[in-house]
Amino acid sequence: MKCPSDPSKPATLQVFLTKQERKKLRRMNRREAWKEKQEKIRLGLEPPPEPKVRMANLMRVLGTEAVLDPTKMEKHVREQMAKRLKAHQDANAARKLTPDQRREKKIRKLKEDTTTGVHVSVYKVTDFSNGSHKFKVETNAKQLFLTGTVVLFKDINVVVVEGGPKQQKKYRKLMMERIKWAEESRSKDAELESKCQLVWEGTVPERSFGEMQFKACPTESFARDHFKKHGVEQYWDLAYGKKILEEADEGV
Repeated sequence: MKCPSDPSKPATLQVFLTKQERKKLRRMNRREAWKEKQEKIRLGLEPPPEPKVRMANLMRVLGTEAVLDPTKMEKHVREQMAKRLKAHQDANAARKLTPDQRREKKIRKLKEDTTTGVHVSVYKVTDFSNGSHKFKVETNAKQLFLTGTVVLFKDINVVVVEGGPKQQKKYRKLMMERIKWAEESRSKDAELESKCQLVWEGTVPERSFGEMQFKACPTESFARDHFKKHGVEQYWDLAYGKKILEEADEGV
């Protein structure tokens, strides 16, 4: 049987140039463009460009003209400098993206193609008493266009996120490094040490959840039913089973 994660079309290997090769290719392209322009000037198809005059090379470029009427030549040079500056600014403005284009570019950069498989990460968080932790978990998931769910039940809170590999890498850094779970915990239980663990990560054929949402569950069966309704009760079984094993190890 064909694996669901296999691409429908044969993958083509891209050729990546080194930094030196890119610089060499750029020099060659610029030289070819310069040769083409010089040929057009030689044939009379284009007028020759004006000499690039600055205040530093005024005497060397203009020579006698600068000596005969220095005020006029200085004015001419300053006008030419202002003209070059305006052309440079206009070119930059023409290349500048509009706010909508910048937003679309950011979205394209963040969104990933998940047609060949959706990457899933399951985290177990001991304590979610700090409201800022909830805000960061939910907001970052939406900003990265990740789907998933957060199930809150006593000291076993399960966070499931679905998306592409790059999105998961950014989100994993948030969960495992950026959020200081133990230092920022606001739990009333002094013995409860807040921490985050990566329970499981893998690839599935399609997404099981929509936009990231929190779900408070009063009992263990209620929490498992929430996952079962989406056909992924194994996520809860993994997290809950890990908690039971940890408690058994502590008892021993």
